[in-house]
Amino acid sequence: MATTNFNLRVEQDLRDKAFPVFERYGLTASQAFKLFLTQVAETNKIPLSFDYAEDNNVPNNVTKKALLEAKSRTDFSEAYATPEEFMKAMQDLANA
Repeated sequence: MATTNFNLRVEQDLRDKAFPVFERYGLTASQAFKLFLTQVAETNKIPLSFDYAEDNNVPNNVTKKALLEAKSRTDFSEAYATPEEFMKAMQDLANA
């Protein structure tokens, strides 16, 4: 089977973080890239999860409303008397 050379430029910081991970798996960088390319070729998909890119850190509407109310609040005299009251209010918010 014919082979070809492939050169890849990456930032030094990225290389310094990624290569030790390959080494922990007992792989060279070349082997790791070959595994990646093999997976792409065999599955016709990129073998990565992009879940982190979802808006998991974006507050939902209930949280947005609570944040806006908290920002605009100037009177804090109605604080919760006990931690239990606070926890009940948080549970009520979660169930809303």
